[in-house]
Amino acid sequence: MLSGARLRIIAGIAAVIAVAVAAAGGLHLLKSYQLTRFTSFLHPNADLAGAGYNAAQAKIAVGSGGMFGQGLFHGQLIAGNFVPSQQTDFIFTVAGEELGFVGTITIVVLLGVVIVRALRIASRADDLFGMLVASGIAIWFAFQSFVNIGMTIGIMPITGLPLPFVSYGGSAVFADMIAIGLLQSVHRRHRVFD
Repeated sequence: MLSGARLRIIAGIAAVIAVAVAAAGGLHLLKSYQLTRFTSFLHPNADLAGAGYNAAQAKIAVGSGGMFGQGLFHGQLIAGNFVPSQQTDFIFTVAGEELGFVGTITIVVLLGVVIVRALRIASRADDLFGMLVASGIAIWFAFQSFVNIGMTIGIMPITGLPLPFVSYGGSAVFADMIAIGLLQSVHRRHRVFD
């Protein structure tokens, strides 16, 4: 849409994707553990000891943090390893339990600052390519943040997307830093000759 594509084309692509998703579910192209992730998201209380365990423990941990948290490195559920993948997929859960509502809102605000700055760079870009790069990075960070935070509070299925700049992981942080470098490049690029 940002590049000027017609809405009919975008609607056609969305329809093809919807048919592909329906076919993947109807023809049993998904593996059982992939299908279980979606069914546990749709019915979170159906299997709390199995497929719904991660989401249930994440919500309990975030909720137990209260307003100011239990203190850094003092989270009981985190220390007891009740929450899996604490340093990667469920890092927001750690922040919720140990830093509380104030800490999680701080993380959301800081991520929002990065996204807003990326959108600002996109709006001030000199050419279409720079605008598309900067807005694509903003959408990427926003989507990844929404999905990661959403899966820890139970509004999104557990997908394994890292939280930008917060989750541990070499390739994710490397990609995030490359994206920031691209944003800086778009921001610094000015036309010398018109």
